[in-house]
Amino acid sequence: MNIAGASAQLFPFDNSYARLPDRFYARHLPTVVAAPRLIRLNIALARELGLDPEKLATQEGVEMLAGNRIAENSVPLATAYAGHQFGSFVPKLGDGRAILLGEIIGRDGIRRDVQLKGSGPTPFSRRGDGRAGLGPVLREYIISEAMAALGIPTTRSLAAVATGETIMREMPLPGAVLTRIASSHIRVGTFQYFAAREDTEALRQLSEHVIARHYPEAGRAGNPVRAMLDAIIARQADLIVKWMLVGFIHGVMNTDNMSIAGETIDYGPCAFMDFYHPGTVYSSIDEMGRYAYGNQPHIAQWNLARLAEALLPLLGKTRDAAIIEAQAALDGFATRFEFAYAQGFARKLGFGNVGPDEITLVTDLLSLMDAEGADFTLTFHRLCDSTDGPQNDAVLRAGLSDAVGIDAWLETWRTRLAQDGMAATTRRAMMRAANPAFIPRNHLVEEALAAANDGDFSPFETLLEVLSRPFEDRPEYAAYAAPPRPDQIVQQTFCGT
Repeated sequence: MNIAGASAQLFPFDNSYARLPDRFYARHLPTVVAAPRLIRLNIALARELGLDPEKLATQEGVEMLAGNRIAENSVPLATAYAGHQFGSFVPKLGDGRAILLGEIIGRDGIRRDVQLKGSGPTPFSRRGDGRAGLGPVLREYIISEAMAALGIPTTRSLAAVATGETIMREMPLPGAVLTRIASSHIRVGTFQYFAAREDTEALRQLSEHVIARHYPEAGRAGNPVRAMLDAIIARQADLIVKWMLVGFIHGVMNTDNMSIAGETIDYGPCAFMDFYHPGTVYSSIDEMGRYAYGNQPHIAQWNLARLAEALLPLLGKTRDAAIIEAQAALDGFATRFEFAYAQGFARKLGFGNVGPDEITLVTDLLSLMDAEGADFTLTFHRLCDSTDGPQNDAVLRAGLSDAVGIDAWLETWRTRLAQDGMAATTRRAMMRAANPAFIPRNHLVEEALAAANDGDFSPFETLLEVLSRPFEDRPEYAAYAAPPRPDQIVQQTFCGT
């Protein structure tokens, strides 16, 4: 049984979403677990949020992180939303295995959600058990924290707790609960939920909430909803570029998995690409490659079009006027994306100025990498050393067997670098900051999860340590920068539900 009245000082909740009308959510308590045990507490994040990590690690804190104990000022709820899943619209989805405990305001003054994931069935569970296995919980912990260290907007992982229970998937698995932190859990699908019901008043209230919480500058515009849509589109374009720059593949870019706050959310069968190919897919449920690496910009724009459709009742005085506003906003996605993409890849190549020649160099290098099956992360990281001169090209060339092709490219690249005018030390620092040495490689993640399922968490802890400083060369962890051997290659990743 959940125990109410736990210390409010552990989580000083202030719950704005719970003050919205009841049709925005279902109030629901987490399901009590048998024997909660703390696996990992993100001490640094706890302190950023103004929380006391020592108190969170106490029995009372762990019971709260497991859902067995509820703070006196928490209002546990499962949020309602709809969504396009692989292109097909589902009018009612919602949090099927997650409970929003409440919101806290961190040391930086930013309001954030505290959510338990894997906390049992809710009214939106659709016959699921609402639970999470240890492996998917630790996968999200690893990859979300790696994304944060890479500087990519993301939900964060505050804690992972073992439940002392077994859940059934294809086989019995140890159960766990993740405590997830997000700027909010409002999605494109949240707007779609009310649009599908022709609930214009709810759309208006949700828009006002989003503007106040995430885009206050939009509230001062002549058309606040259009300004909000513009801001969401800009954030999404920037986010997808950041994914592309590090070879990240979300895997399930359904509209219910797109945060309107511009954060990466819902880490299921996500993965980082080893060998470059724009059609790369890891997700076991993406059988047609809808969410392949190279498709992500197009899917993001498609999802944003669905958001714009949901907002039509608020965008203009007439439907025709609203459509004009929506189309104008959506037209901004490609411009924003293409500019940020060119800037980002130019930085990876060491250019401060971006023009047609630099864009051609990016395209030509990616084509070489595709033809050769070159490792995405290592190729760009090794290029950093080549800025010092041809004497350092051997390591880069080793990953690209077409010596003639890469040598010709390097010659053109160096000619353009000489014309760019940037100081060598500045260029090298810029490239180092844009080209990580370490990513959560799929085979290393799988090895860490397999060990954890057997009770050994040391590979998980080591991997977290390596990924916490992704841009530093650390020779003692050289094995974590290496691509997988043929017998280590991961072909598929799984959702975990």
